[in-house]
Amino acid sequence: MNKKIAFTDLGLKDYKATWELQENLFASIVDLKIQNRRLQEETPTPNYFLFVEHPHVYTLGKSGDLSNLLLSEEQLEKKEATFYKINRGGDITYHGPGQVVGYPILDLENFFTDIHKYLRFLEEAIILTLQEYGIESERSPGETGVWLGVGTPFARKICAMGVRASRWVTMHGFALNVNADLGYFDNIIPCGIRGKAVTSLHVELGVTSVDEEEVKQKITAHFLNLFEGSIEVATF
Repeated sequence: MNKKIAFTDLGLKDYKATWELQENLFASIVDLKIQNRRLQEETPTPNYFLFVEHPHVYTLGKSGDLSNLLLSEEQLEKKEATFYKINRGGDITYHGPGQVVGYPILDLENFFTDIHKYLRFLEEAIILTLQEYGIESERSPGETGVWLGVGTPFARKICAMGVRASRWVTMHGFALNVNADLGYFDNIIPCGIRGKAVTSLHVELGVTSVDEEEVKQKITAHFLNLFEGSIEVATF
């Protein structure tokens, strides 16, 4: 099993271009797995982790409800935002500046073959990261992602998650609000869940901004520890 993970920070990158990159990496891993089985070979499959920040964009998962987008095409243009229907799980979410977005593209057969465990590990990496900032976060029963104030009238989501997996290969991932403009969430029913708010790390800490590079470093450390992985230089 290859537990090396190639971490890459794409910086600010268009959502569609990043989605295409994910699809290409995803397909290359799946194709290699098919080839290995056909030829009875054991060529190691690679693993990737993309950090990225997107311009304003709304994405709707394959099981999502379009009515959870509260903007017309004209209003989207005025807000300089784009919209895509995509092939991950989950409903609608927002990505934009001030978010730390992570897309792990892993062959889970290199780690463990359990999608539920994979999602819990993604959540745990974020929970442990927030803990380092003195923020106590948790899971909300039946609702994927990371939340604050679960079970109180002030429940609020700080990290959304949605993944796709096929042949135990993953794509898509999480979006952690670090310095996010929360006003953009007013234009959707986030994740299709009514009556619950969204928050950002800088709001919870009561500061103007949080060092996003530091947040990425903390997420990376916790992710590697949970998955018992190591860093490899990206070669794509």
